Amino acid sequence: MQELWLVGIGTGNPAHITLEGQQALRDADVVLIPRKGRGKDDLALLRHNILNSCGATAQVVEFDMPVRDEALPYQDRVADWHDRIAQCWQMALPKDGVKVALLVWGDPGLYDSTLRIAARLHPVPSVRVVPGITALQALTAAHAIPFNTIDGAVTVTTGRRLRDFGWPEGTSTLVVMLDGACSFQNLQTQGVYIWWGAYLGMPEQILVEGPLAEATPRIIVRREAARADHGWIMDTYLMRRRMN
Repeated sequence: MQELWLVGIGTGNPAHITLEGQQALRDADVVLIPRKGRGKDDLALLRHNILNSCGATAQVVEFDMPVRDEALPYQDRVADWHDRIAQCWQMALPKDGVKVALLVWGDPGLYDSTLRIAARLHPVPSVRVVPGITALQALTAAHAIPFNTIDGAVTVTTGRRLRDFGWPEGTSTLVVMLDGACSFQNLQTQGVYIWWGAYLGMPEQILVEGPLAEATPRIIVRREAARADHGWIMDTYLMRRRMN
């Protein structure tokens, strides 16, 4: 049976790879690396740098990531995209049962679809998950804040759901990941504080915090400038609302 190892690589900083993750990359026979298109070459380069820093000697197989069909409804768009990514993996996977690794941003089990895509392969491989540092950990560490309040609920959600449904009832702390529309700008700002970060744990790291009304324009400007400079951006933010 084909072995597929999903190795969490944190936020791209080689120092964030766990010892287990480093060993897995050294033990792998083949590593699949996606190419994500023009302007995002450094995402593949970061993965190569991580392999070099770990002393990995695996054969590297690169493949081109498909793009989403924006004409489809959202759920259909994501399902179609996952199907086509699985096809790319299927064509790139060796046929002789060697150990194949994929470097997964963050952690394969949190806010990531790698496991769902792996389940689309035929035959379904034997999957090993090596956890990594999550963007949530990197964000709270960078700002030196606790993840939760005492006896307070934390909700991790998407920018899309925040735009469509607003702040969830009964939640004092809200975490949103990869929100390209900066959906926080549509919220009532009274009593809300935000901690935002991009390129967490990397030399390019950007941090902004403050009352939501005051921090919103600063975040939008910094985000647009960073995306223009790098061609891509990965950002996360945590908001905390004073509960009555």
